[in-house]
Amino acid sequence: MKFKDKENDDVFLSFKDENDIPDADHVLVIPIYQGQLLFTKHKIRGIEFPGGKREAGESSVQACDRELFEETGALINFKDRHYIAQYCVNRQNGTPFTKDVFMVKVDRLQTKNDYLETDGPLIFNSISDISEAYKSYLLKDAAILKCLERVIELGFYSQKKNADRST
Repeated sequence: MKFKDKENDDVFLSFKDENDIPDADHVLVIPIYQGQLLFTKHKIRGIEFPGGKREAGESSVQACDRELFEETGALINFKDRHYIAQYCVNRQNGTPFTKDVFMVKVDRLQTKNDYLETDGPLIFNSISDISEAYKSYLLKDAAILKCLERVIELGFYSQKKNADRST
């Protein structure tokens, strides 16, 4: 799939499965905790899914787990991590980058004194439950929204089920 991002750059998204090898330089994590979506509040951008750059010598899987823990305190079982997509952003002005997208089921949240560039974990049933004033531009990005749709299509998450439970 091809999209344009907010900078009018081309974004190429491809869905992945457990047979594909994640090899991007960035990661995005779509975490599910106790049947809800787990987000983090970036100190500058606002509420978004956790993620970031892969460090030297680190695999995408290791980066997924590290970024998730650093930004939310979330701990997972390796069997509850699924590689679902990869997207490439071809920057007109700047360096292109590739991002691996993982869906994870969080076992537990560990309280931390420091969540680095974020203010820690936040839980919502849906992106639409987040006030527009607090949403990161990343939660409006077509590729990221398609990745969340993919998580729902694969049966890892159901917004309807969770909306019904809250009534």
